[in-house]
Amino acid sequence: MPVQTIPPRIRWAVDVMDVQPNDQVLEIGCGPGAGAEVICSRLETGRLFAIDRSESGVDRTRRRNAKHVEAGRLVVRQIDLATLRVPVKRLNKVFAFNVNLFWVRDCDDEVALLHERVVPGGAVYLFYEANRPELVPRIVERASAALGKAGFRISIVDQKAPPVIGIVGRR
Repeated sequence: MPVQTIPPRIRWAVDVMDVQPNDQVLEIGCGPGAGAEVICSRLETGRLFAIDRSESGVDRTRRRNAKHVEAGRLVVRQIDLATLRVPVKRLNKVFAFNVNLFWVRDCDDEVALLHERVVPGGAVYLFYEANRPELVPRIVERASAALGKAGFRISIVDQKAPPVIGIVGRR
């Protein structure tokens, strides 16, 4: 399999999360598996549980990260966050990149599930490409409100190039 590059925006987002070797991480919307690749490369005793509604996203993540699946660091499932029953009861971090759920519709149930599963001191990291600057205020407002309503403390991080905005909800 040819070596696939990691987009700089994904590498920056995972750097912001400061993944530790023993972290228990949930990735929502694993897509092509680049985020899973970077996260798993930083895990030793920790584990990443990656989900996507798309069968092709799950397949691409599994293929790209076969060595991490075999090593037991990565579990990938085709499932919607709303119906997820997280096998890891104590998540340190939740990662999502360009997942529209958190700003385009009501997601109270999904965010409540995350609040229940994230340990005190843990965090939810929602990242969005900010290549449409006119949408950034709405994304930040809606995603921040959803996390804040569930009891997360909100902070915002951003990167200018490539433009990425991150909404961090700490428990």
